[in-house]
This record gives sequence, C-alpha cells and structure tokens, in this order.
Amino acid sequence: MTAPDRAAPVETAVNEPLTIAQIAERAGVSLATVSKVVNGRADVSAETRSLVESVIRRHGYRRRKRPAGPAPLLELVLHAVEGPYPVEVFRGVQRVAREHGLAVVLSELEGHHTPGRGWVEDVLARRPTGVISVFSSPSDDQGDRLRSRGIPFVLVDPTGEPAHACPSVGASNWNGGLSAVRHLLELGHHRIAVITGPEHILSSRARLDGYRAGLEMAGLAVDPELIRVGDFHIESGLRHTRDLLRLPDPPTAVFACNDGQALGVYLAAAEAGVRIPQDLSVVGFDDLFPSAWTPPPLTTVRQPLAEMAATAATMVLALSREEPLPQRRVEMATELVVRGSTAPPRS
Repeated sequence: MTAPDRAAPVETAVNEPLTIAQIAERAGVSLATVSKVVNGRADVSAETRSLVESVIRRHGYRRRKRPAGPAPLLELVLHAVEGPYPVEVFRGVQRVAREHGLAVVLSELEGHHTPGRGWVEDVLARRPTGVISVFSSPSDDQGDRLRSRGIPFVLVDPTGEPAHACPSVGASNWNGGLSAVRHLLELGHHRIAVITGPEHILSSRARLDGYRAGLEMAGLAVDPELIRVGDFHIESGLRHTRDLLRLPDPPTAVFACNDGQALGVYLAAAEAGVRIPQDLSVVGFDDLFPSAWTPPPLTTVRQPLAEMAATAATMVLALSREEPLPQRRVEMATELVVRGSTAPPRS
C-alpha cells in the first residue's frame, strides 16, 4: 500500500475540503476504508486510521449534505452517573432537545474526565447533531476528529484552564466561594476551614480562590492548616472534618466546596458529638438534593446546573446551524441560599 499524501507538502487552508474519494486517493487506501474511518467503524488498523485522520486534519472533509431539518440526536457525556448532579444536567439538555424534536444519548466515562479510546468512534458512528461534555472534555485528537466531521461540542463545568478554546458554560465559582466566606464572616466566624475539590479541577481552584479572597478582604490571614484538598465525594468531607475537629484550635465553620463533602462534614460532626450549627457552621456548594432536607437544612451556594446544561445545548444547536455564538464562554451566576446550618459561633 502506498501513501502519496505522506510526502506531499502541507497545502494552504484556502483549499476546499476533500471528498471521500479524494481522501482515499491521497491516503492510498480504498473508498471503503475511508468510509469506515469517517463513520467511526472499529474494523480499521490503527496505522491506517491514523493515516486517514492525518489527511482529514490537513485538508478537511466535505460530507454530503444531510437532508433538511434537524438531526435527531444530542450526545451528552458525563464523567460519572451518580447522585443528583447528572440528573439536573440531563433535565436541562432534555428540555432543549424536546423543544427541537431531538433525542438524547448518554455516554458515561466511569469517573474519568477525558473519554477513553473507542469513544469517539462510537460518536462518529451515531453522527449526532452535537456533543455536550459535562465536567469532562475530549482530548485534542478527539476534538479534532469531531470538528473534521462537522460535529460541534460544548463543555459544561469545564475541568481545564479558563483560556481553553472550546465553547463552554460554567458558573461563577469564584463569586460563590467569596459569598460563602463572607456569610460566615458576617456571622462572626474567624476560624473557617475549607474542603476543596481536586487541585487540577478549574471550579475547585476558583472556589478556593474565592475563599482566600474573602479572608484577605476581611484582613484575616489564610491558615494553611485549615485548607484541605478533597475529591468532591462524601468520604473526603468525612475524613478531613475528622482531622479538623482534632486540631488544638478547631474551626468554628467549614466551607465544603460541594454538597457531597458537606454531608461528610455532617457525619463527622455527629460522630464527634459536635452540633450543627451551634458548635460548627457548615456551607456547601451546588444546592442539590437532599441539601434542603438534611437536619438541619444546608446553607449552600446554588449553581444553576439545569440552566447551564440547557444553555450548552442551545449553543450546540446554533453551532450545528453554523450560526456564530454571541460569546464562547458563558458564566452563569451563583446564589447563596441561607438555611439552618449556619449561625454565629459560640461565645
């Protein structure tokens, strides 16, 4: 098999995208092989697939136009399907999909934040109108392959750097962290601990920065002993709060950077005989079920997950129609919801 395009010079971007026949000619493979690659079929060798993909990346691919009318599918990618978080996201996407006569297919990444091998082939085989990736994002190569097939994607609650090139929808995490700490300061707390999410997650870092800013604006030093790195799971809230309550000078308040970890704080306090809010105030982040029903109801920062997901779905549909987006990075406001888990510290 020959591969004439391997030695060909890189052509300028003004060239027209190639048809399947032209891609096959340049890659030195059959029409059937190119068809399998562009449609996400698995029965192609890795070397041949890489060769065809390199031609597509270099020159583009001109798909035959679809029939008029909307395509039938939105692809929703979730890093994990557990707890109330994905339920709120699905509701938002489903609302927009229903309005446009589309179905929603769900991909679950089993806790990972980047899809594994084989995922993009499945998506290409389904040919959805667009992809909505939640708390995760395709790799650079996966993103290139989606773009080359004209499949737009938008990130919700992105995990990477704020300067990422992908269209995205997030929440005002920094403001949320700031409002949580300001609320506790106004109640009279000065020993305020924080249990963050993973350090590589954008929202986790932003919430921690808001916490730091709140203390610094009040003229209080940030005590490293009160900053604990969690993983957004109940167990990390439990483990870190156990340690915090054993300190010689324990905190009078804890800001948990999601509601799951706040539930862990509740469990650790119950174990230690510490009353909420009389002995320890607690603030969470998300305002997801069962936060309003915990005893006592949790004070938390609400992020509008369903609205964020609906906005991302609307953006994907606009991109599928080749309409320009008014803005590529949308940040939706958070809101402090004060309930029964916060009170002034004991004298």
